[in-house]
Amino acid sequence: MPSTKKSLHFLSSALLTAISIGVMGYCMSTQWAETTMDCTKSGDNFSNGTAVITWELFIGDLNRFYCPLFGAQESFQVIPTLVKIGQITPVVLHALVLCLLALCLLCSACSILISLYNSVSNPYETYMGPVGFYVCSSLSACLSVVVLIIFVVNVTVTSMAEDLVKSSSENIPAELRNKSSQMKLGYYLVILYSVLSIFAIVVIYQYEHAAYTQKREQQRPTEDAPKEIMMY
Repeated sequence: MPSTKKSLHFLSSALLTAISIGVMGYCMSTQWAETTMDCTKSGDNFSNGTAVITWELFIGDLNRFYCPLFGAQESFQVIPTLVKIGQITPVVLHALVLCLLALCLLCSACSILISLYNSVSNPYETYMGPVGFYVCSSLSACLSVVVLIIFVVNVTVTSMAEDLVKSSSENIPAELRNKSSQMKLGYYLVILYSVLSIFAIVVIYQYEHAAYTQKREQQRPTEDAPKEIMMY
């Protein structure tokens, strides 16, 4: 049976990882970004309207205010709509974000299982030991950081938002300018997920470091002994 100290450390890491999964689950159901653009009728230099797109992972909302002539508000399915308007690169990037988030959840679930297993046993020499936990939690943190980068590139760099507005502009040519994007709660919760995954690694590392130090001290009891005693 493991020591009480070890059980507490691994149970604490499991709790942190469980909280991170809850954070990830919530962030996947809320807003990630908002994109705003000035909108005019093609050939008109006067900006008389705006278009605002609110992005979630699976659905989005498009609000057009006199863009280009009249306003409208509609919801859309993100990936099907992007496929319909012929957006290949944004579709691939958005699908990659979803796949990476699913992998993050899978790695976090594995981290919890490994933590619980280590809290009741001592599998140091197997993949179910601390090394397995380090691998799973590190993958969770790293993949979530990649998600942050890909999502912000997809929203700000590609023409995903502009093409979406043009495809819904009542068949009237529209000119869009001054695009700006603001990240929302869902995006920042991914950062919190990464931090919690790192904290879980730190908790296990602290225990492993202390256990290793204690083991080294027990293996070398004569290092600090006086030379006169060691001669006999």
